[in-house]
Amino acid sequence: MQLPEPKSLPYKTLLADIEKGLIKIPQFQRDYVWSKERAAELIDSILKGYPIGTFITWKTKEQLRVVKDLGGVTLPSIPEGDFAEYVLDGQQRMTSLFCALKGVRIQRSNRWDDFSAIFVDLNAEQYERIVITDVSHLEEGQYIRLTDLIHASITTLVKYDAQYHSKLDEYKQIIQGYNFSLIEVKEVSLEVATEIFTRINVGGKPLSLFEIMVAKTF
Repeated sequence: MQLPEPKSLPYKTLLADIEKGLIKIPQFQRDYVWSKERAAELIDSILKGYPIGTFITWKTKEQLRVVKDLGGVTLPSIPEGDFAEYVLDGQQRMTSLFCALKGVRIQRSNRWDDFSAIFVDLNAEQYERIVITDVSHLEEGQYIRLTDLIHASITTLVKYDAQYHSKLDEYKQIIQGYNFSLIEVKEVSLEVATEIFTRINVGGKPLSLFEIMVAKTF
């Protein structure tokens, strides 16, 4: 097999690949369980320039019978004959990034989790929590919705008080310029990919015998 290849993936490339349907979650992965609050912590780490860990993917043209889209969002199917990147490690972080930066609403049992309700506190200092989900203690204009920070036009951003303009620009540049660490396992068999998956996961929260069997039979 080819040796795993470490690479750096810019923010725009990662989001674009997800939206094109090139990055998928194999069915043998657990469901997405991170809360909106934990996703906000992840974005907070990015704004502070902290490392958030490495994603491990299996790059292959092999088509799995059953895959999941990140956050349950309906995304395009993998283009026929194209490579897909199946996430072997980092599903929770990658899905949280996608949901937070796109403002996705996720249904969990009988309730909805609205990831568009993640905000940036414009008064927060570097050592404080910058990305939050509760803005009840702030006044209008002292915070901005994360999705607005990323996607809003300059005409929207300049409506904020001038004291925040440099901070708004800085935060937007940090997120859009962040490079994510990814290791690709290229064109190995499904058996090898699931073996890598089970070894990674056994090192963390143990998989049940049933889960390992499911991984090896997809």
